[in-house]
Amino acid sequence: MNTANIAQDTTVISIRRPENPALTLVCLGFCGGGTASYHLWGDAMPADTALSAICYPGREGRFLDDFATDWEELALDATAAVLSAVDGPYVLFGHSMGGWMAFDVAARIERSGGPVPQSLVVSSCNAPDRGLTPRDMFPSQQDDDEGLLLWMKTHGLMPAHVLEDPELQEMSVELMRADIRVRDTFRHTPGATVGMPVQMLSGAADDVIEADAGEQWRALARGAYRHDVLPGGHFYTPETWRTLPGRIAALNSAERGEA
Repeated sequence: MNTANIAQDTTVISIRRPENPALTLVCLGFCGGGTASYHLWGDAMPADTALSAICYPGREGRFLDDFATDWEELALDATAAVLSAVDGPYVLFGHSMGGWMAFDVAARIERSGGPVPQSLVVSSCNAPDRGLTPRDMFPSQQDDDEGLLLWMKTHGLMPAHVLEDPELQEMSVELMRADIRVRDTFRHTPGATVGMPVQMLSGAADDVIEADAGEQWRALARGAYRHDVLPGGHFYTPETWRTLPGRIAALNSAERGEA
């Protein structure tokens, strides 16, 4: 990855941008996460595809911004950010809580007549039309700091240097608690579906989401739908995560009709 291509904008982080890209992959963050995990994908992108990640308020370059207070506030922020990030064809991706946000953003853009993504990719999440269930509300607001850190270490992408630094641990817990509060205000808009193709990704050993999550999502896609099961748990295996763009059908040249 050419780190010189990483933009300094605080809301839309341009991780990789080739000259005259044919397509852009825009990524939305998961609960407690920032954009760093998506920087790993720079070398896994097709040559003609750009990669951008949306930074939510209260973290990274937006650490001086207040955290969103509820889902609606964060969804409005994310929708505006996605629209500002694209000037051509794009694919929208979200992992875990970010999958719900990606669906919500895509549905909002579609309802408003805006430039919809060529494809929506949701990863490691139950279908949002079920609403919040007890299974979706873990980790919870009631967990102590040690419990949240254990959850992030077990199910997330917590870097070793964070786990070894008490100050970074404290910041990570604060960020996770802020996102949990937002997550717990989520409400699915009754009847909301999307018309663009939808790809759902899930881990074969993921015990965070329900076993039939792939079938759940099918009902929310008015157009083409596919479900792919990948190796590993909630964040797959490290190698699968690092090369995940290769699993996204809409980024594949053959799927785009170029091969």
